[in-house]
Amino acid sequence: MPKPVKLEVSRRRLLAAGTATAMVGVVPGSRAQSPPSSQMPSQRPTGVSFEVNGKPRSLQVDNRTTLLDALRENLRLTGTKKGCDHGQCGACTVIVNGVRINSCLTLAVMHEGDRITTIEGLGEPERLHPMQTAFVKHDGYQCGYCTPGQICSAVAVLDEIKAGIPSHVSPDLTAPPELTNAELRERMSGNICRCGAYSNIAEAIAEVAGSST
Repeated sequence: MPKPVKLEVSRRRLLAAGTATAMVGVVPGSRAQSPPSSQMPSQRPTGVSFEVNGKPRSLQVDNRTTLLDALRENLRLTGTKKGCDHGQCGACTVIVNGVRINSCLTLAVMHEGDRITTIEGLGEPERLHPMQTAFVKHDGYQCGYCTPGQICSAVAVLDEIKAGIPSHVSPDLTAPPELTNAELRERMSGNICRCGAYSNIAEAIAEVAGSST
């Protein structure tokens, strides 16, 4: 019987063979083709008009511009902060048509004709909103970065309770929600305070709620 032939493959030959296989079909000097211009996404700006802090504003923005970036970069309203950019920290909270939203999660072009209120529209240094005054009184902030979103959210929270909108901790969905500590903490849970001034924030909101009832 013939003896079996022993095949010895060196590591160098194996690597060389693999490299040659990977190069099959590659044409020297070839370049990836760009899609036709007709298939490229439109880069032309889109016009959008809305009311910001009581004033009509019109912008030309890229369709992909978030409301947060439009407020900060186009209108220079930098009180609204850019935090996580994922809607998790609440630093970008503004009030749109009376409802608080995360402005980093919505596009500017989606708010044609809307009424938008930022922290600059709630009060000014010479004439603070009651919620701003309460935050100062109760030291509801430390670094202050998250404070604009906290205040906008807190103002909207009290409006939600007045409107009878329940939360996840409301014991009875058909009864008007009560202004309890549990309700406040649940409704404000979407606004993270990096410095941990939560108890002071709850005290500030409770004071404003008590003075308005």
